This record gives sequence, structure tokens and C-alpha cells, in this order.
Amino acid sequence: KTGTLSNGTVENYLGTIRNIKKHPLAERKLKNVTSEHLQSFFDLLSFGGVHPDGKERKGYSKDYIHSFSAVMQQSFRFAVFPKQYITFNPMQYIKLRYQTDEVDLFSDEDMDGNIQPISREDYERLLAYLKKKNPAAILPIQIAYYAGLRIGEACGLAWQDVNLEEQCLTIRRSIRYDGSKRKYIIGPTKRKKVRIVDFGDTLVEIFRNARKEQLKNRMQYGELYHTNYYKAVKEKNRVYYEYYCLDRTEEVPADYKEISFVCLRPDGCLELPTTLGTVCRKVAKTLEGFEGFHFHQLRHTYTSNLLANGAAPKDVQELLGHSDVSTTMNVYAHSTRDAKRKSVRLLDKVVGND
Repeated sequence: KTGTLSNGTVENYLGTIRNIKKHPLAERKLKNVTSEHLQSFFDLLSFGGVHPDGKERKGYSKDYIHSFSAVMQQSFRFAVFPKQYITFNPMQYIKLRYQTDEVDLFSDEDMDGNIQPISREDYERLLAYLKKKNPAAILPIQIAYYAGLRIGEACGLAWQDVNLEEQCLTIRRSIRYDGSKRKYIIGPTKRKKVRIVDFGDTLVEIFRNARKEQLKNRMQYGELYHTNYYKAVKEKNRVYYEYYCLDRTEEVPADYKEISFVCLRPDGCLELPTTLGTVCRKVAKTLEGFEGFHFHQLRHTYTSNLLANGAAPKDVQELLGHSDVSTTMNVYAHSTRDAKRKSVRLLDKVVGND
């Protein structure tokens, strides 16, 4: 039932269905699909091999395979009841198997593959680089660094969500590009929950300066300054919201609702997630020390900084919007080699030096 799922989840499932339809399995009648057929299909997804199009591909990630499994399980359950097209669900006998990472026993490479937090010095270098190359990307990157927002959440932040007096953000929406609709869609956050994120004095000053700059740009651009809108679209039993941007010379349709986003380009249009992603890839290619850089690294840095300075894991979990505290600790608590070194050196203090 799509009405119970977020817009992003629905799009992911639709993409999965399109991929299933490309496989010969989709051409079989339901009554002729056996557990053996399905097991072979999922093994191909897991371990890779030659696909029906003749191309050899590597195995998919565990999360992507789970998406295929969820779609197949629901489809066959529905076929059993209420439709009664078949009498039993062949998916119940499927065992999802996954590739295990091969370890090179004789490699001399440092295998610390965890995402490393960005040092303060590197962060300042990043801002200096963006000031010259992509100034509009600075504000969302600052927000992610100081508040830990995801890329879609930073872009979806509106001024109504910013409380400078209480120094907190209300994170209620995210924006992403929908390839099938060829539009940007405003939807709920990843966990479909509103959360409050507190912030410090530095971000207060950043927001105040951004507000002043936007008012200045509005005056300079005049009629060519853009206003951002959203439009509600009903599709079956769900509603989603499309994003639009118009300048002052364009007529605004009656069903468009204005929204005042925080992260804007000089002309008033929203700084979009896809644009930010492109900027981050360019940074990774051209800025020394930022090889492999991506926007989510700022969120890792935010979390690592909090944990390293004694923040309670439960508080960090709520600030990040994770579903449980184990996610916060498993992903981030071991992210820095410095933290691990400090931990093992505690033993020296306990037992003394020999």
C-alpha cells in the first residue's frame, strides 16, 4: 500500500519492479514460478554473473537485494490472498545469501576503510575553495557541518524551521530528484519523523548573515529574483509535492504554494541536492586531501565531533534522526583512528609501562 510508504521508498520499489520486469522470470505465469526459479534469481543478484541481457555484472548490495525481496514477498502474498491466483507463496522457501568480503592476507595496504571526519583545518580549506568556485554550496555545507543534516534535509530547510531565539531547527522535510517524473519532489525525512536539532552561536551568526545576503540579492535582482513554490499532487492513495521556481515576471498558478527555503542561489532559486552532489564530486577530484569526499561526510564529522567531546549517544541519535542508538554507535563511534588509539592507550594508564 503506497499510502503507508514515503515517496522515496515508493520510487525505490518502482525502480525495483522495472528491473524485475527485465528478467525472463517476469515472463512466466505465476503458477509456473517455482522456488528454484526464485532462488536462482536471488543468487544471481547476490553473487553476480551473466544477466539475461548478456552482460556480466557484480553482485548487488545487501540493501538492494532486500528491496527485491520485499517486492517479491508482497507480490506473491497478494497473489495467494486476496487474489487467490496461486495456492502458496514460493518466496517463503527462499534463502537470501550474500557475498562475503575477501581479505588479502598478504597486502601491505592500510585497511582502515572507515569514513574519516573532516579536520577543522580541512573544513576551512573547503570553505575557502567553495568561496571561489561555488559560493552557493557554502551554506548547506555549513549547516551539515554544524547540525548534521542529510543533503536533502539541508536543501529542504525553510526559514520557518529556523528558530534563532531558541537556537534550534525543526527538521520536517527533505527534497530529492525523481527520475521517473523528472521533477524535484518535497517529501518527509528518511524516518518520516519530525525532529528538533539544536545548534550553537556559530550557526546563529551564519543564518543571520545568510538572511541579510538574500535580502540584498532580492533588491539587486529585482523582477528577475526567483520565488520557490510547491504543488500538491494526488496519485492514487498518496500525495506528493513537486518543487517549482518562478521569477517575478511569471504568472503563478493558483495551486502553487510559496515556501521560503534557506539554501538559495543568488537569483533566489533553491540550491538543489543534485547540484550539491556535483559540487562535492568536483571537490573530491580537484581539492587536495578531499579524495572521495561526499556530502554525507559532513554528517559523519558532526557526529564524530559530538561523541569525541562527550555527548551522550542517545542525544546524538535523536539529533541525527536515527531509528535506534546502535545505528549511531555502529556507524560513527569507531570512525576515527585517533579515538581508537586513545582507547587502547587507556590500558597503559591502568597497568603501567613495563
